[in-house]
Order: sequence, then C-alpha cells, then structure tokens
Amino acid sequence: MSNTIEIRVPDIGDFSDIPVIEILVSVGDPVNVDDSLLTLESDKATMEIPSPAAGVIREITVKLDDTVSEGDIVAVLEVTEEAKQTGQTDRQADQDEPPAAVVAASEPESKSPLAAAKAATPVQAVINAPGAASTSVPYASPAIRRVARELGVDLCQVTGSGKRGRIVREDVSAFVKAVMSGSAGSGSGGFGFDFPELPEVDYSRYGEFERTALSRIKKLSAGHLHRNWVSIPHVTQHDEADVTDMEAFRKANAEEAIALGFKLTPLVFLIKATVAALKKFPQFNASLDRDGETLVLKKYFNIGIAVNTPAGLIVPVIRDCERKGIMELAAEMAEVSGRARENKLKPQDIQGGCFSISSLGGIGGTAFTPIINAPEVAILGVSRTRMMPVWDGSEFKPRLMLPLSLSYDHRVIDGAEAAYFCRYLASRLEDLRRLTL
Repeated sequence: MSNTIEIRVPDIGDFSDIPVIEILVSVGDPVNVDDSLLTLESDKATMEIPSPAAGVIREITVKLDDTVSEGDIVAVLEVTEEAKQTGQTDRQADQDEPPAAVVAASEPESKSPLAAAKAATPVQAVINAPGAASTSVPYASPAIRRVARELGVDLCQVTGSGKRGRIVREDVSAFVKAVMSGSAGSGSGGFGFDFPELPEVDYSRYGEFERTALSRIKKLSAGHLHRNWVSIPHVTQHDEADVTDMEAFRKANAEEAIALGFKLTPLVFLIKATVAALKKFPQFNASLDRDGETLVLKKYFNIGIAVNTPAGLIVPVIRDCERKGIMELAAEMAEVSGRARENKLKPQDIQGGCFSISSLGGIGGTAFTPIINAPEVAILGVSRTRMMPVWDGSEFKPRLMLPLSLSYDHRVIDGAEAAYFCRYLASRLEDLRRLTL
C-alpha cells in the first residue's frame, strides 16, 4: 500500500525567489521524517527543506541555482506504510541533532574548485583541496553545515560518528585539527606553515590537575578566531582620547537614564563616535569580497558589541546606529546585553555587523590587540580610562584619558588611514558637539 505526496516549500517568512544551493537526495533515495532534502540560501539566511514523511523520492522538480518561493513543489515522495514505521522509529532514535532549521547566512561554495581555492582563506584553500572530496552527500544537520561552511570544511571529506553516520560537531573539530597537524588535507601543517605538532604532556608529573571542558560558545568561537587570526594580516593602532568632558556629560545625565530603566554607559558615546568615523572613512565600513580583489562598501551602520557572558564572549549587533540617539542606544544596549547573558539571543541578533567594539574598560588594562570579526575589516578595543597630566601649552592639567586599540586588516587599510581614523574618532569623543555635525 503506497501513495505519493508533493513536497512543497513551507512557510519561510518574507523570503521569496530563494536560490537552491544544495540538493541532498536523488531519485530513488529512501528518506525518513525530517531528513533534509535540499538547501535554500537567501542573502539573509540558509534554510533546509525537510521531508514531511518517510518514503522514497520519486521525482525532484528543481535543480541547482533554481529559485523557489513558499508553496512551490520541489519533490514528489512515495509514502509506504513500511517506510512510515521505519521513519518514525529512526526519528525517535535520532534526537541528538535537531531537524531542519533556519540558520545564519554564509557564502555559497564556489562551483569551480580552482575558483574556490583562489578565493578561500589559507585554511579553506587546504581543507577544500580539489580532488579530495567524496561524491556521496554528507549526512549532517543544518547547524553543522553552517559551521562547516564558515570554517571552509568540505563535509564530504569528514567521517560521521553519529547515528547512521551522521556528522556531528566533534567530527568537524577533529577534521580541522587533523588538517592543522598535517595529517589531513595537504602538507605544511595544513595552513601553509611547517608547524611542529604539540607535544604530549604528562601533567601529573608536575602536580595535581583536573580537566574541564570548554563552554559551547568557546568551542564555536575557537574555529572562527583561529581562522581570522591566521588568514587576516592584523595590525593594531593605539591612541588615546580625552574624555573628561564626555564623562562629565554622562554623569550629569546618568540619573535620567536610571529613571528610564537603564544605565548611560560610555559605550553608547563610543558607538556614536564610531559611526561618525565610519562615515568619514568608508573603507572601514566594508568587507573584502571572496575574490580578494573587490571591496564591499556598506551604506548601513550596524555595530557589534562584545558582551562577556558566563558561557563566553558573544557579539550582538546594534542596528541602524546612525538613526538612534544616545538614550535610545543606551536602552537597546541594556536590553540586548541582558538577553545575551541569559542566552536568549536569536540568530539575527548576531548577524549583519559592519564594525565591532570590544570594551575591557570595566575590568582594566592599558591596551590590547582585538581579533577582527571577519568579514569585517576592523575592530575597536577600549581599555580603562585613567587620569593623567596633560600639557595644555602653559601647564599640566589632570585629564581623563581613554586608551583606544584599533585592529585593522592591512590588505584593505593602510597605517596612515588607521591613524587618521583613530584621531577622528577621538576628536568626536573629546567634543560631543561634533557628533551632531
């Protein structure tokens, strides 16, 4: 006993005419309930279309690079009683990974291996080495596919250790480590450098110790941070801003902010000054395209703010900062930071940033080198203010100085441009009237 059903694109919100970037099954393949059939990718999100029932694929009505919208037919499924029962059993046994989901957008992989290697970072160029991939479709959840795309990992090269060969996060991590050590991919340690392997250490020889697992956020961040540090030529420009008058203004308006239910922090003034500097120097509000030869200049101003949470560092994005006043930004900062610490951020809350700010002013320090949050090309680090004697031409006066550390991508930004950017940003902090110009 069997019947066929048409599989249609489900409700995908306001998206339409979305390109098909992956077809994960072939005609004749058996599928279970919620198995991913194909992947769609808009400029904002990646979505995998699941099977609504267990059965056998009898027809696929789309091909790669076709565009689809809600309600479009993408496949025809033959459903049998036996397949239904098998699918339900498998589904119950396979709850270790979520079914189809909407995940953060990432660049679609190039169809040409040569083009992919040319456009990729050093990490990606090795991991996606031509000729190394299998022809079988990898079995992985949308979240794992997203992580793999961001790290440049070809899942066809990864062996899954989950149920029925499903690729899990640990498999991707192990593959990246193997490439780094030179035991996978091409030679030279996987990154074009001849790094010796880390030695095995017997820590018990030196005293008592314990092992503690990294938090989930730190595990997720590790690959991104390593990729960004290895693939981007970082240079850090250090400067100082006299924020004596700014701090006096902030304190004078602090009670009004508290009455409205939030704190007026120095960070909101930094956001406004940064937006002013990004308008003056648009190459900082940009991304280097995958071809490595084109600069994508952005006309919007979304600022990422690093928030320290119990689980690790998260960078939620404050959008349209050029349209918001100081108090509005302060209220939004308080709300977003609170949700970040409570682990209640949505995927869109951490997407679409143009430039990031990492403030350690509440902790201490005089300077540091923040790692650029690719595909951004610069990040501003802020350390603790300190009272210093400043010569005004006739005498030394006590002034409150704010240390600034600007890390920038030297492929896009020259040293002189970075110095001008820092000086301009400092001038806006030193005279708040200039923020309205």
